[in-house]
Amino acid sequence: MMISIALMFADNRFGYVDGIRYGFGFLATPIYWLSDVPSVVSSAFDDSFTARSELVEQNKQLEQKLLVAQHELGLLENVAFENSRLLELDQSANAIFGEVSPAEIINTSPDPSSKKVLINKGALDDVVNGQAVLDANGLMGQIDQVMPTTSWVLLITDSQHQTPVEVNRNGERALARGSSRGLGQLELEFVTASQDIRVGDKLVSSGMGSVYPKNYPVGEVETINRDPGLNFLTVKVKPFANLDSTRLVLLVKPSSRERIGLNRTESAGASF
Repeated sequence: MMISIALMFADNRFGYVDGIRYGFGFLATPIYWLSDVPSVVSSAFDDSFTARSELVEQNKQLEQKLLVAQHELGLLENVAFENSRLLELDQSANAIFGEVSPAEIINTSPDPSSKKVLINKGALDDVVNGQAVLDANGLMGQIDQVMPTTSWVLLITDSQHQTPVEVNRNGERALARGSSRGLGQLELEFVTASQDIRVGDKLVSSGMGSVYPKNYPVGEVETINRDPGLNFLTVKVKPFANLDSTRLVLLVKPSSRERIGLNRTESAGASF
């Protein structure tokens, strides 16, 4: 009892116990730090997991927004392309002498040997057999079969179709038939070595035979081959019209005189 009283008096007088307490506190500090490590790590892990989850969710939302944006951009590009095609078609219509009406290609012939497309205009729209059909770049073909609301168009690349043409440079005339090899080309028939036809020549419809009106763009001469064993040259022509990709076309309404010629052609049973 006396010893305790003495220690209390000494601590109160000289502060011995405070020093000892300070020393013990200093030595215990690392223990406090170590004991707090699990809590700190756990808190940091929780924060990291929460941040990662938020980033994953934000990433998903951004991916969805990007997908929507890409879809909308694609639609805008399609609309811009369609407007460009319509503008080209309108400009082409302004350059054509005579009345024209637009139509849309809605199908193609299931027969691989036949080059035909189906349009959404027919007899109820005053479409007639033999009527010329063009796209924004050139001649595509002519009406081959008319139904009430639709019509079949025989393309100029069909092997059964002939197009009277002339060279824009010098007026040299020839007949262009669809390639029998199905390459989307035309071949000039019965061209002799003496005829002035060159690679790069532009061909237009000649207006002969009342098949097509005069001066419609047809195609460009791509190759000319001279085979000594043949009497005629092999002349390949690339059509101006985008026959495989065009969707919008123009129907050229024939004049009264041209209607008479078309009726005579039908009566005679001509294939072109």
